[in-house]
Amino acid sequence: MLSIFHPGLHPLFEALGYTGGFAVYRWSRARQGDALSDERRWIVIAAAAIGALVGSRLLGLVEQAPQMGFHWNDVLRAGGKTIVGGLLGGWIAVEIAKGIAGVKSRTGDLFAVPLCVGIAIGRIGCFFAGIADDTYGTATSLPWGVNFGDGIRRHPTQLYEFCFLALLAWVLWRWNRRPHVEGQVFRGFLAAYLGWRLLIDFIKPQPLVAGMNLIQWACVAGLIVLVLSEGMRTREVRSVYAN
Repeated sequence: MLSIFHPGLHPLFEALGYTGGFAVYRWSRARQGDALSDERRWIVIAAAAIGALVGSRLLGLVEQAPQMGFHWNDVLRAGGKTIVGGLLGGWIAVEIAKGIAGVKSRTGDLFAVPLCVGIAIGRIGCFFAGIADDTYGTATSLPWGVNFGDGIRRHPTQLYEFCFLALLAWVLWRWNRRPHVEGQVFRGFLAAYLGWRLLIDFIKPQPLVAGMNLIQWACVAGLIVLVLSEGMRTREVRSVYAN
């Protein structure tokens, strides 16, 4: 029987995700405009790409270390990447680059919807990659459980995430069209995605540390930083108006 699942489909959909996300970004920038010059915007994009690559790889290797161990040559092998690590790494790198370049404004709103689109397309590739991708859910008796090739019906968590991101993209797109505080849309995306992964990973068969996997702990750390940074920004704004 011919299977629809094949690991070779993952790189195809990953490339389509990058292409689709960038196309939506260009369309959004042309439609909404951009407070940053082309030069400064490309600094932000380059920093985000480098930070995402490093963060995705590091968290992915640390996540796999309990099962596979960790060796420095693992850094160069294929696989072992995580979306959460990429988002957090890209966010950190952008903040560092903005500090060096003297960019004071928040710059992420244009990326919120494109990120939803890119990740959603990539998750289709995760689904068709089957059991080799390690993004499937735990066993389930629900009628929509999927046999990825090992004879066990599992939660298709990749498709759950696709649906979540489609809904989130629609919400963020409408939010971006209305007057809003600069940076709120991106931070809304980041908080929503980290919160989603914190919840959905409870039905993924990953090694646990104190009841959660390492990606969930990274989500908790990211959410804490978001809350603290928003609190600091609120106090700064209030102090400006008070003076």
